[in-house]
Amino acid sequence: MFEAKRIARLKWACRRGMLELDVLLLPFVEQAFDTLTFAEQETFERLLTSDDPDLYAWFMGHQPCLDPDFAKMVTLVKSKIKLGQ
Repeated sequence: MFEAKRIARLKWACRRGMLELDVLLLPFVEQAFDTLTFAEQETFERLLTSDDPDLYAWFMGHQPCLDPDFAKMVTLVKSKIKLGQ
């Protein structure tokens, strides 16, 4: 389980330069991050080290994510955070 300080850094890392990413990433951490396994949490943390244009392309479906762990995490985030609710 992630400690509070690590969660705070994670929330800060979710603040991106694109609104489209902000509305996915931060709500995911606040609403669903605790339900992930430790390995999934670490994968999400690593995912956040990706560049914004790559994250945007993956989340919007403009290009496939070649890293299978990241691809699985993108799908998981999208399934947990429903926009327009």
